[in-house]
Amino acid sequence: MTTKFQMQQVQVLAERASQKKIDYTRHKCFISYHVADLTEVETFVTDFGSEFIPRSVGVTEDDDFVASVDTDYIKRRIREKYLADSTVTIVLLGTGTWGRKFVDWEISSSLRNDTVNKRSGLLVIPLPSMNNRATLPDRVKDNWVASNAAASYASYRSYPTTLAGLRDDIEAAFQARSSKGHLVDNSRALRQRNAS
Repeated sequence: MTTKFQMQQVQVLAERASQKKIDYTRHKCFISYHVADLTEVETFVTDFGSEFIPRSVGVTEDDDFVASVDTDYIKRRIREKYLADSTVTIVLLGTGTWGRKFVDWEISSSLRNDTVNKRSGLLVIPLPSMNNRATLPDRVKDNWVASNAAASYASYRSYPTTLAGLRDDIEAAFQARSSKGHLVDNSRALRQRNAS
């Protein structure tokens, strides 16, 4: 069973990768993923973490707000605890990511825009094991139109092959916060349980 400790190890890996490069134009990115994909997530962070300032520890059953029925409270607490200083959320898609409750909550909190916490850009990337055929979480589907980037808030990109390519994708997601904010659809109710 994956624990909060193992997720914190991903954050430590991410911070080490981030320190390989001093560049003040990098964006702070929250990494949303299904813990079953931890090995591939670690590889992504190790290989590409120099191109962003990572925030990777996400929601777990240990969080105090998990049992709440107040969805605004849940979104606010996720935003405050995990996403507060990030500007882009990168969703790494594996086999079961589409049906994970906490991934949905993290995406919803990323799309939330209020006076305290500003909306994050949304970059969705299938992990290598998915061969660009991952099932999208419903909330991503609400914000991405296949073959029509102009009508999509979310950016769906293939797994990066270069550091510069990922950097460009992160920048595009960051710019969408203002240029495509009107396209955000965060009306779907929060997922209440995992699907398989």
